[in-house]
Order: sequence, then structure tokens, then C-alpha cells
Amino acid sequence: MTLPVQTSEVCDVTPPEAERRPFARVVHGVRLEDPYAWLKAENWAEAMRRPEVLPADIRAHLEAENAYAAALLGPLGALKTKLVAEMRGRIKEDDSTPPTPEGPYDYAIRYREGGQHPLIVRRPRGADAEAEQILLDGDALAKGRAFFQLGHWRVSPDHALLAWSADDKGSEFDTIRVRDLATGADLADEVSSATGATVWAADGKSFWYVRLDERHRALEVYRHRLGTPVDQDELVFKEQDPGWFVGVEETRSGAYCVITVSDHDTSEAHLIPRDAPETAPRLVWPRRTGVRYELDHHPSLGGRSTLILRTNADGAVDFKLVAVPADDPSGEARELLPHRPGIYVLDHAATARHLVRLERVDALPRLVIRALADESEHQIAFPEEAYSLGVDAGREFDTEITRFTYSSLATPAEVWDYDMTTGERRLRKRQEIPSGHDPAAYVVRRVTATAPDGADVPVTVLHRAGLALDGTAPCLLYGYGAYGISIPASFSGGRLSLVDRGFVYAIAHVRGGTEKGWGWYLDGKLENKPNTFLDFIAVAEHLAEAGFTSAGRIVAHGGSAGGMLMGAIANLRPELFAGIIADVPFVDVLTTMLDDTLPLTPPEWPEWGNPIEDAEAFRRIRGYSPVDNVGPRPYPAIFALAGLTDPRVTYWEPAKWVARLREATTSGRPILLKTNMDAGHGGAAGRFDRLDEVALSYAFALWAVGRAETESGPSA
Repeated sequence: MTLPVQTSEVCDVTPPEAERRPFARVVHGVRLEDPYAWLKAENWAEAMRRPEVLPADIRAHLEAENAYAAALLGPLGALKTKLVAEMRGRIKEDDSTPPTPEGPYDYAIRYREGGQHPLIVRRPRGADAEAEQILLDGDALAKGRAFFQLGHWRVSPDHALLAWSADDKGSEFDTIRVRDLATGADLADEVSSATGATVWAADGKSFWYVRLDERHRALEVYRHRLGTPVDQDELVFKEQDPGWFVGVEETRSGAYCVITVSDHDTSEAHLIPRDAPETAPRLVWPRRTGVRYELDHHPSLGGRSTLILRTNADGAVDFKLVAVPADDPSGEARELLPHRPGIYVLDHAATARHLVRLERVDALPRLVIRALADESEHQIAFPEEAYSLGVDAGREFDTEITRFTYSSLATPAEVWDYDMTTGERRLRKRQEIPSGHDPAAYVVRRVTATAPDGADVPVTVLHRAGLALDGTAPCLLYGYGAYGISIPASFSGGRLSLVDRGFVYAIAHVRGGTEKGWGWYLDGKLENKPNTFLDFIAVAEHLAEAGFTSAGRIVAHGGSAGGMLMGAIANLRPELFAGIIADVPFVDVLTTMLDDTLPLTPPEWPEWGNPIEDAEAFRRIRGYSPVDNVGPRPYPAIFALAGLTDPRVTYWEPAKWVARLREATTSGRPILLKTNMDAGHGGAAGRFDRLDEVALSYAFALWAVGRAETESGPSA
């Protein structure tokens, strides 16, 4: 199967040429020319909420790009259809989560056969399925909408009402509604332009929520009293710095509504007693640049109401746990868990008799249970070379049970309930693969690549057992590397469609994430950002040298900030890659960081630097920003995907990048852009609609390495 080069060999279509409209400005004495600046609509903020108001010339260009991508990818249609069928065959269509007990009910999420969206359900605690009550029907709510995504949901303290939210544009402006669970009808209360999260007051007569401003910034917390107009909601907290994110959450004890305030470096928290909702928020620790903390609450630890903080204060780079009095958090902190360099504390949760924490050592997670009575501890870990482990301490404070989920690249997810006192494990669910799956048919490896500065970069690798590691196999190499987000070595059925066709699938755990602790993140941000790109290249080279693949047979894949990584490595080492898939790629970094009117620009400055005020940050970002460094190079085939209503990475970034790449490339390989005109950052919301997007990307990857020509289905 042959796809055309830029000018088309087999179909009568030529790539769109974005009109060049002169635009230039001088920043820190440097002239910046941006002939595609016009692709950013002047009414971008309104278009995010109402896509139909997008200017006609911009819409025409995006639709022309979509038509071009459809024409060039058309020959892959049969392959894409086959991939979708395989991926769907690995999904249990009537899947459900194990029930989560809360008060008199067990709550769960399930899907119906053929359904795209989740159902929120409950039944009396311990009852059988016949007693189930459907609280929210995502399929019914989504009917007739081009986009629909359920957001947060939270039952009231008496279990009579449900606060729930949804986004119907992909722009992440949620609307909160309140459902009467006795009648199934929504009340008149409706809060728009919200993040979606809610915390109920203890009496169930009001709830706290975060309102988004016109620039999609979460800066204000309000309290809504049921039955009153939204415009009379009480402003409870307002953050003055547009570079911070505000959220609300409930302590596991149920005692407090926590107002969280943070940027990528620093955090603080404020408490409101849920049984005294009129109380003004009380600050826990004042913000100090570079100091982060998250908290949970225990009402009687050591005979006193106590806040348990996970923090990096006092140089605890990989975090420690401390306890402070809830009524006087500024008082002396008692150390519960000291800082241990190289052991990164990811999360913690307090229950009545135990303290649960998730930590990571040498890029592998483990669960640690502490008995509060005698402070004895035991661990839960697994023997595989690489795996994923998540913890959910549940919604009840007075419990012996914590829940964890285990999987690996080859092992489908297992959900276990763990008795923290007896150590007994109870398997609650093993992910079913209806079309069949044998983990023994695959090999999971953890290998290490050496970066140019000597850093050891972990790599998780998946391939079929018996695959010849002689350099002939193609490889899909995934990377992210930003914000301290780690990429878990977890199971995904979709990847098997590549691996079963002879691919090696690899995850590069590059700096900028926290796979090796908080210091691993610090070594991949601000002035250290180039480490992320060099790590990824080092991983690609190592996989080739070790025989997993070879140069020119690697397809790189990343999204959002990982899309920046894709743009950077395309400029640095285009010859290493057969193709690049960039999902909603953050590629116009310098221009975005110079525009403080955009939703995420001020919050992003701690991650990348502020090029408006800092000439050195300007120079540094300009040195790697993908759009600003496109030049005459033999770029590989590139497939960029965007979302029109995306508030995080705006649609014009990939559009400008593709226009510049197409001008500059010397390889003749296709440069494609596909914009979902009905969705935002996460793409299609329906679970099967999303498969279409994944399958198209994987079909492109197969074509890029020449595996689509002889497509005859998965290898045995």
C-alpha cells in the first residue's frame, strides 16, 4: 500500500497552502516573524464555547487540511477498520467497576452493550444487581450531541441528591446540575462555566464549586445554596494571581472542604468545616515558592484532630509526611515519615486505623500500609520488571479495606481489595479481553538508556515472545516528560494491534516526569528542558543499538506537552524516525508563552519560564520551540491531531506547525493535520469513537514503516 508524497503520486490532491500574511514584532531586541499568526481567531475565547462563530477563512483552512488528510489516508481505510474491530474486540462492552461502598449504598460505573458513555449506578449495600438504580445515563444524556463527556459526580450526605457535571463542547467549561435521586429529575439549580468538581456541605443544602472566568482560568470558589439563583452564589475564595489553579476537594474524614491553590512549583490549602459552611476559609500553610503540600485529615490521631501533609518543605525533594494540629496548622510539625532521597512519595490517604501511601523506587511503584496504633508497616509490590500500581482508599474513613489496581504492559488490570489489618487480598475484578489474551505470549522489559550527560533513562518495552531482536522490528516509542507526570507501565489493549504485527512498543520515561522522583522532574524543566529531548533521542538510539529496532524504523508518539517533545526531536534528529504522531501538540511554545491572555500561559511560566519579563527565558525557549526551529530538513512523515475547542493546546498551534513543516521539509514525506471540529484536548468522548482516532494513528504508524503494504491481520 502506497501513500503519496507531498505532491501526491496516486491521488489528485495537493496539500493546502496556508496564506502567508505578514506579521512581525520585536521582543527583547529580536524580530519575530509569524506569517501564520492569523490562524489564531480574534474571537478564540468565544469560539471555544461556540465553535460555529469561528471565522470562515480559518474554518476553511482547517477543513481543507482535514480533506487532504482524509484523501492521503484513504488507502488505509480497510486497515483502520480492521484495527478498530480488533481494539473493540478487546473491550468488554458491558463492563463495570467493582462496587464502592459509601453509607447505605454500593456505587459503581458501568457500560451497556454498544454504549459509548458510562452509567452511574447504585444499589443497597450488599444487594444483588436486580436492586440497581441508574443515577446517570451517559448514553441518554449524550443523545443528539456531537460531543458529550460526563465530568464529576458526588452524592449528597443523605444520598438523596447527586451533584453532577458535563461538558458538551470539549472546551472543558462544565455545567453542574443537581439530580433528585428519588424522582430522577434535575432540580432548577444549574451552574455553568465550572470545573465540575463539587463538595457538599454536611447538611446537604449547599455545595462549593470552582467557577472559570472568560479566559478559562480557575480562580474563584463559590458556594451555591440549593433553590437560590446562581447569580446570588457566595464568593468564598478568590485567587488574585492568574498563574495559579484553584480546586475543591473533601478530606476522607469528611470534616473539611479543602480549597487547593497551586502552580507547577508551589501550593497552599485553605479549610472550611463542612458542618459550618458559613465559616471563612482558614489557611493551612502560606505559600512559599517551591514548597508544595497536599493534605488529608484524621480526627483523632494521637488524641487530636490532625492534618497529615505530604510535602517537600525543608529540602525534602522526594517528599515526606508530617502531622500538624488541624486547629493550629502553623504550629510545630511532627515528622511521620522522613525524607528518603530516591524514594518518591506519590500519594497518601488516612483512614481510621491506617495510613496508606504510594511511593516509587527506581521507577517502580509500591504500596505501603502503616498501622497507626503501633506505626508498624508492610509493603505491597510485584515481581515484574515493569508494572503499574494505583491505589484507591475509597470513600469511607472507618474501614479496614483499601483498593489497589495492578497491571503491566502485558497483564490486564486486576482490582484487589486489601484488608490492611489481616493482609488478606480479595480479587474484585480482572479485566476481561473478550477476543482472548495470553500474557505469556508477550515480553515486558525494563531497560536503561544513557543520556548524553550520563543520566540513566528508564525504558519500558513490550514485544511478542520470540520476536527476533535483530534490528528489523519497527518500534513505536512514546514519550511525555513534563509537569512531573509519569507515564505508567499499564495495560492497553489497543497497543496489542501494533505488537501483534511485529512492533516493539516502548515508553521512554524521560526527565520532566517523576518516574525517578521529584528531582527527575526538576531536571526536565526551565533551563533543564533540553534534557527531555536528549533523553528521548538517547532512548531511540539505545533501542536501535540493542537490536529492538533500527534507526529509520521508529515511529515517535507524544501528545500535548509530549507533542512539544515530538516537535523538538523532529528538528534535532529527523533521520532517526520513520514517522511522528503528535496529538494536540504544544509546539508554538514561544508565541504562547508571550501571550498572557491565553488560558494557560501564566500558569505555565513556572514550567518553561516567562519570556515576557525574562530575556534569558526568551532566548532559552526560542532555542527549542518547535515552530521557531523548523528548517530545511528531511522530516519524517508527520501526523498531527488537534481539537477545535481545546483550551489547553489551542487548534492554531498544530496548524501553524504543519504549515511551516510543509514549507521546509526536504524529504517529500507527507505532513498531515487532522482537526476534530467537534472536540477538544481529549479528542472524541465516546469510548468507541475514540478507537477510530487511535486506529487511524496506528494505521499511519504501520504505513510509515512499510507494514501496511502486506497487511493481512495480526501474526499468529
